Amino acid sequence: MATMPYSHGATPDLSTVWLRAFLEVARHGSFTGAALRLGWTQSAVSRQVASLETALGGPLFDRLPRGVRLTEAGRLLVPYAETVATALHDARRDLDALREAAGGRLRFGAFATADAALVPHALARFRARHPRVRVRREEGFTPALLDRLTAGHLDLAIVSTTGRAPLEAYALHHLLDEPLYVAVPAGHPLAGHEGPVPLGRFADADWICGSARPEGTLLDAALRQGFRPRVAHVVGEWTAKQGYVAAGLGVTLVPALAAEAVRPDIRLLRVLDERAPARAVYAATVRGRSLTPAAVAFLEAVREAAAAVPA
Repeated sequence: MATMPYSHGATPDLSTVWLRAFLEVARHGSFTGAALRLGWTQSAVSRQVASLETALGGPLFDRLPRGVRLTEAGRLLVPYAETVATALHDARRDLDALREAAGGRLRFGAFATADAALVPHALARFRARHPRVRVRREEGFTPALLDRLTAGHLDLAIVSTTGRAPLEAYALHHLLDEPLYVAVPAGHPLAGHEGPVPLGRFADADWICGSARPEGTLLDAALRQGFRPRVAHVVGEWTAKQGYVAAGLGVTLVPALAAEAVRPDIRLLRVLDERAPARAVYAATVRGRSLTPAAVAFLEAVREAAAAVPA
C-alpha cells in the first residue's frame, strides 16, 4: 500500500475519540472487532481512524484483505495513545472520588491548642468516614495560617480571635466560644476555689506567657480587665508552661480546648471576663473560593467535634 508522507509542521490537536478508536483497532486487528468492542458502527470507527491519519499526515494501518496491520507509524503511536487513555481513565476515577469526598486531598491548618483535642477528635471522625482522602495538616499561629489560606496552600484553617488577626476578609464558620482558665499550682491559695474568678485577682502574680508582651496573646484578657500582667517567664511550648506552673514559678492562661491535656499537679480556675466575650474559634475559608467535597466533609466533622467540647 502506498505510504502517505508525514508532515513536519505544527503538532495537530488530536481528538481522544480518534485515539480510542485507533487503540481498539490496533488491539483487535480489524475495524469490525473494534466496532463490536466500542458499540459503534464499522463505518464510524473507520471515520475516526481516517480523521486521525489525516491529522498526523500518514497511514497508521495497512488495510489487508482480512483485517488490518499497524504501520511503523502506528506502532510508534500505540504507547503514546495508551498513556493518554490511562491518564484520562485515572483522571475520571480521581474526579469521581473527589466528587464523592471518598478520595482526593485535604489540606488544613490549626493553631496549637486546637490540636490538643478539637482537631484530633474531628480528624478521627473524618478518617472513619473518608479513609482514602490524603490529609496534610499544618500547625501555626492564626495570622500565618490565614496567609497560607490566602495563598492557596490550605483548604481551610482553624483560627481564633487571639492575636487580633484581621478575620473580616474570610468566610468564617463559627465553631465555639472558648472560655479561659487560669492555671495555678496545686498548693495555690485559690486552688480549691469554686466558680469563676475575676482575672484581677492575679494582677500581682508572676505570669508565664509565650511572649514578653501581652498584646496579641491570651493575656489581652488582662489588659481588658485594666491591668498589665508581669510576664516573669517567656515559655512558648504548652507542656513546658505547665511545668513552670507546677513548680510554683507563676500562673498562666489556658484555653478550654487545652483543658483536657492539663497535668494533674496544677488546677484550673474559670476566668470571669465580663468586659469582653470569650475567645471565638472559627474554621476560616477564602470568601468566594469553592470548597472541595473533602473540605466540606471535614468542616462537618470539626463542627461535630466542637459541639462536644465542654462549655
